[in-house]
Amino acid sequence: MKHNMNVIEIRGIRGLIITGCAVCCLAVGFIGFPGWIFMHLWNYLASFAIDIPSIGIVQGILLWGIVIASYFAFKKDKFIVCVKSPKGLSEDELKSVFANLKESTKQDIVLQSMLKAREAELKLESENKNTESKTEEEKL
Repeated sequence: MKHNMNVIEIRGIRGLIITGCAVCCLAVGFIGFPGWIFMHLWNYLASFAIDIPSIGIVQGILLWGIVIASYFAFKKDKFIVCVKSPKGLSEDELKSVFANLKESTKQDIVLQSMLKAREAELKLESENKNTESKTEEEKL
């Protein structure tokens, strides 16, 4: 088991209060404040037109959500959201994919060095386990 993991510990009421404050600050900073800005922008533009109603903070947050959703919908770097699971690949397709991966990894020097380091680490761990089991057998 690795002991050098980064873990956030929340201890007691004080930790819960600090966590709640952090979550509230993030929500206000990324949702509430831009919604407030968009509310004031809309109301400022509505003051020049007769037929446009003014909006409140909830509508400002919704307007901010529409702007963000539009940004992600129309930006050039597309992302895919898969709603249903795709059909499995056939054996030939899997073999071709793995062959392509092996060819691409042979060309990448950094990846090769990382793979060699991992193999050496696994070999060292197995050797350590073997020596530990031998010493336990000798003790008995």
